[in-house]
Order: sequence, then C-alpha cells, then structure tokens
Amino acid sequence: MFIRRESLKQYVRLYPVTSAVILIHLLVMAAMEWEGSTIAEDTLLRFGAMFDLPGMQPELWRYVSSIFIHIGWEHLLFNSFALYVFAAPLERLLGSARYAVFYLACGIIGNAASAWLHADYYIGAGASGAIYGVYAAYLYLSIFRKDLIDYQSKQTVMTILIIGFVYSFVIPNVDVYAHTGGFVGGLLLTAVLSAFVKRRQQATSWNDHISQR
Repeated sequence: MFIRRESLKQYVRLYPVTSAVILIHLLVMAAMEWEGSTIAEDTLLRFGAMFDLPGMQPELWRYVSSIFIHIGWEHLLFNSFALYVFAAPLERLLGSARYAVFYLACGIIGNAASAWLHADYYIGAGASGAIYGVYAAYLYLSIFRKDLIDYQSKQTVMTILIIGFVYSFVIPNVDVYAHTGGFVGGLLLTAVLSAFVKRRQQATSWNDHISQR
C-alpha cells in the first residue's frame, strides 16, 4: 500500500491533491529563501507562520497558510517525503475532494491545538499536524475497516506512529501539540466520514431493494 511504483506522470494523475501540496511546499520554500531565509523569524511571519508573541494575535488565515510553510530544508524534505509515500493512498481511498478537505481540516485543528496549548511564546509552521491526521485515518481504518488496510500496511502505520510520537517528545523544537491535535482531529474526522459513507451505502441498498419490488 505504501510502496510507490508510479512514474511521476502517473503519480500526478492518480494523486493530484497530494502532488499539488508538495509543489506548494517547494514553491513557498523557494520564495522564502529568495526573500530571506526559512529559518528567519521575520520571513516566517511575513509568509504566514503561526505565532504567539507579546502584544500580537495571529490572523485567522495563518491557521491555513502555516500548513504549507517549513522551517529549513530538512523539515521540508521530511514532511514532503511523508506526504509522497503515505498520504497518496488515502487520497485514493477518500477521493481527491474529501481528502483535500480532510487534510486542511487536520492541519487547522493541529494549529488550533498548538495555539491553545502553548504556554510560552512561539513561532510555528509545517504540515505535520495534517500529516498526523493522515496517520490517524490509517489507524482508524486499521481498527474499524480492516477490509481496507492489509496487515503489512497496518504494521507500518503502527511503527510510524510509535516512532513519530517518540520523535515528537524527544527532539527539541518539535510542536507536539500540533502533532497531537492533528492526530486527534484525524481520528474524529475519519469516524465522521466512515459513518457518513456507511449511511449512504445503507440508503443506496434500501433504495435498490425498493426499486426491485
């Protein structure tokens, strides 16, 4: 499930939203490097990073813009690789439109959790909240929709989650609040989507039964 064998052309055709997100990451990074530096506070703030700073309140649009900003090339490459490998199958499972809404919603929830739970001043950015929402979706499906996730992929998801949360707590300057918020948001949203799909399938089945009488 997580082995990518597609050519670049096939990948873009099969996973247009994930491809667009990765492209936006690269373009934003290039623009930030052109204007200053992706690790410079003033550049991060000008391009839309989240923050909690003395006498300042973040505008609402930053809850979205900060999802596409990364602090340094290592941060960008790590998150973009996670998207390239792990997010693509979820786009196929949900459909591109639902996946796009799901991805953005998880990122926004992660940013909201970070803003709410941070006790100190901070500047934050990155796609990790949305990515942990993707991981949460796989965990939910592994437990409640085993027909959609094979055993090997389930083991991969569990390994990624364990390593990811250990990494979040051990490595300094990692926003564990955004990770956790995106993860919890992903679980809840997947539960809602699953219930919606189940009800729609039941309604379709009932309508088919009526039409056949």
